Amino acid sequence: MAPSHLPSDDSALDRYFWARHANPLSGWSRVPTLPLLIACLYRRDWRGLVLTLAFVAVNPFLFAPPEDDSAWMTKGVYGERLWTKADRDATSYPTVLNYLTGVAGLYALYAAVRRHPAETALATALSMALKLWFVAEMVHLYEAQRDG
Repeated sequence: MAPSHLPSDDSALDRYFWARHANPLSGWSRVPTLPLLIACLYRRDWRGLVLTLAFVAVNPFLFAPPEDDSAWMTKGVYGERLWTKADRDATSYPTVLNYLTGVAGLYALYAAVRRHPAETALATALSMALKLWFVAEMVHLYEAQRDG
């Protein structure tokens, strides 16, 4: 069950998804999916690419909701839920951080298709670092909402 200070106006399916998505095992098992996707694309491993995409799709449904909000990744997911519901400017922080993550990820995909190994590795690492920075900001958002 999600904490009471999270939005409750969602559909039952949406609440079910977010509750399971917040399990730290779900979050941490998703972390390597971008590098896996990029590696599969770079190597033209279509089977691996399809399997990785399938894992991404079913991942939030594989885990039970977390028992509490003590895990860093759980707080990050709860913060992201708050962030997605908030009325925010498209140029605000951490929205811009999220855009930068996407741009780095798209460039990593492009570099993988073009088979530029150094650019692929650098863009993937940058996208991952930016994503974890974004999650850290979501943790701060959640903690501020919870505590405040």
